[in-house]
Amino acid sequence: MSKKPSKTVPRAASKASSRKLPIAATKRPAAPSEHDTADRIARSLEAIAAHLSAASPKPSAADSLGSADAFVWHPNGRLVPVPRVSRVDLGLLKGIEQVRDILIENTERFADGLPANNALLWGARGMGKSSLVKAAHASINVNRKPAERLKLIEIHREDIESLPALMDLLRSSDFHFIVFCDDLSFDGNDASYKSLKAVLEGGIEGRPDNVILYATSNRRHLLARDMIENERSTAINPGEAVEEKVSLSDRFGLWLGFHRCSQDEYLAMVKGYCGHFGIKLDEAELEREALEWSTTRGARSGRVAWQFTQELAGRLGVKLAGK
Repeated sequence: MSKKPSKTVPRAASKASSRKLPIAATKRPAAPSEHDTADRIARSLEAIAAHLSAASPKPSAADSLGSADAFVWHPNGRLVPVPRVSRVDLGLLKGIEQVRDILIENTERFADGLPANNALLWGARGMGKSSLVKAAHASINVNRKPAERLKLIEIHREDIESLPALMDLLRSSDFHFIVFCDDLSFDGNDASYKSLKAVLEGGIEGRPDNVILYATSNRRHLLARDMIENERSTAINPGEAVEEKVSLSDRFGLWLGFHRCSQDEYLAMVKGYCGHFGIKLDEAELEREALEWSTTRGARSGRVAWQFTQELAGRLGVKLAGK
């Protein structure tokens, strides 16, 4: 009887089967700790808060008008508050009593809601044009309630073209504003004066009732004399060539002229400053040094008097309190 052939298993296969296959170990994810969970919650809350902050409406420039009495206008639409205005006390401005009284009266009428004029303060350098505007603003606000306080907004000469945007911002406010431009003047090819001209009187909307414009300039017509003469000489109609630019100053209802002071007025300014800040020096010596100082500067003005006062105070070791 024949035997069936036995099946032979390959050696390699038999060895493989004899080995135990490794069992892949699967690790369970570690349970998050309480600290990690708290961190994730905190990060999620921060992201939600940031999103809500970005989505919330930003306070507009008009909303912050009650935060200060003075601001600087930026053409991107920002009004930057000025916590402390650099100004001189009204009583220290000597030799300009007549124009001082006119400007104070005009400003007070405006602050009370009565008709008032835009003002152009023009004339000699250093005679207190811008100082008078800032001092008048401060004096009008004395003893006024917060809601009745007059606001002073400075616009730089190079930003005059953005003046209509500023007017739009202020038009709806309950406050009254002096919009102030220091050292205003225009070159022959400068067309930005048209923005100012339209706001003063020429535009459809005109100047808002709660806004008045004060400007200072060394030029009465805001345009250099040689430029006026050049346009007059080269134009077909000389009279009409400069009429548009010269008429700009005519739109200021008040023209307040500042002229060079006399020697007595200059010495009165120096003595006023020294008395106010407690600077003690023999009167004869004070006059001699003050006159010598003005001679070296080649001018007598309120600015020169103040510069001498600073020199004298520094030499005598006196601090100018409040400056």
